[in-house]
Amino acid sequence: MSLGGYNGADPAITLAAFEKLVTAGKVHYYLADPSGFIGSTSAPVSAAYAIQQWVEQHFTPSTVGGATLSDLTTT
Repeated sequence: MSLGGYNGADPAITLAAFEKLVTAGKVHYYLADPSGFIGSTSAPVSAAYAIQQWVEQHFTPSTVGGATLSDLTTT
């Protein structure tokens, strides 16, 4: 699932809704945005960035092929 839409401002999913999907076991992995921006929207104002911050606070990332990946099935 893509977060934030084309420019990062589309709140297609909220942090609360994303957390529920993770808790229900429906989302297993998160691929982080390395630039700190989601699309062209300044990170601190986007729902996608809030999700990324939540993932970083609750899960241990791994580097896979140069990308930062978090396994959301473990803490």
